[in-house]
Amino acid sequence: MAVVGGGIVGLSVAWHLQRYDVEVVVLEQGRIGEGASWGNAGWLTPALARPLPDPHVLRFGLRALLDPASPVYLPPTADPATWRFLLGFARHCTTPAARRAMAALAPLNRQAIAAFDELADVHAVPRTRDAQPFLACFGSTQEAMALVRELQDLEEHGQRPHFDYLTGPQVHAAEPALGAGVAAAVALRGQRYLHPPLFVASLRAAVEEAGGVVREGSTVTGVRRDVAGLRVVTATGEDLRVDAVVLCGGAGSGDLLREHGVRRPVQAGRGYSFSVTGAEVPSGPVYFPVERIACTPLHDPWVTERDEQWRPLPVTPRLRIAGMMEFRPHGAPLDPRRIEAIVAAVRPLLPGVDLDDRQDEWVGSRPCTTDGLPLIGPTRTPGVHVATGHGMWGVVHGPLTGRLLAEQVVTGRASPLLRPFRPTR
Repeated sequence: MAVVGGGIVGLSVAWHLQRYDVEVVVLEQGRIGEGASWGNAGWLTPALARPLPDPHVLRFGLRALLDPASPVYLPPTADPATWRFLLGFARHCTTPAARRAMAALAPLNRQAIAAFDELADVHAVPRTRDAQPFLACFGSTQEAMALVRELQDLEEHGQRPHFDYLTGPQVHAAEPALGAGVAAAVALRGQRYLHPPLFVASLRAAVEEAGGVVREGSTVTGVRRDVAGLRVVTATGEDLRVDAVVLCGGAGSGDLLREHGVRRPVQAGRGYSFSVTGAEVPSGPVYFPVERIACTPLHDPWVTERDEQWRPLPVTPRLRIAGMMEFRPHGAPLDPRRIEAIVAAVRPLLPGVDLDDRQDEWVGSRPCTTDGLPLIGPTRTPGVHVATGHGMWGVVHGPLTGRLLAEQVVTGRASPLLRPFRPTR
């Protein structure tokens, strides 16, 4: 069986297929995990995992979309396909649509962290780190109360996030690295985080140790069905015969998906990140919702050699700073102005961080759909399946997606959790 795409979703699918004794080859057009799985914030925050289309997002986006310093940016030269995507996205930015989408995601959110523990229990990956707590920080109490209301609304979908509301000195007692302009915060309990590159590396190692084949530099140009079964064709002319295929190629999957009856577009929502250090680096994950900026400490990474215990190595603490939602074609070069916009926004919020000594500047494409829901399940071509379109939540939902889809591919039994995510909807 072939899995096209070697990010956290593709590797999770591959690993869970192997639990059913399926022989797997993972085909990645670049290097494993170098896409959205490499440079993201590494948050496991089910309490914040919401569909992107929302009435508030639409109002904010219309004002900010063409501002190069905005956390949401659309270049004036955007192609027609991007404008069509945004029109479809706007149609889903209604309160009824947002509620339906949240009802679909909530069951995944409730099981997401357990899926990471399942991998760690068998030493496939290191254990994720508890965020004690996870802080969402604001410049005013009014801004903070908007998040409090969102968290309270989750109860109607069966999610009951635990949180504390902090103001004034409570905020800086919880995280001394915050600037004086942070006046209020929501301290979320029960959330986690991970080191994205090392997590992906460990999952790749687990797939290979179980007998899977991982091929980098393998660009899949087509998946065909003929009388003999399925053929996977690569740009180098390789022609693989397989029993089934799972397409997990993220924002670059569009052409392959359309070949198999998946008409819902997958648009690149590009995010930027870099890492820094300084005199005062936050000890845990910090989120600035108004600025749309995520900060994650990457200290104490785990060794990549797998053994019975994952041992932390002492290294200089670094902070990954990530942000932006930029609608540009997948594969477009990094725009330095986006990095500069993040730096300008963060400078007064984290004054003890050295933002002029940046490393690992990166841009990657989140695969976004018009309704904010992933595409998980079979296509119109027998034997061809899809797992992509997770938007900002590919890390959160990746291992659970892998388990649920692998079960469906092998047994034919579809979990009720996957019904809202049919690729042909």
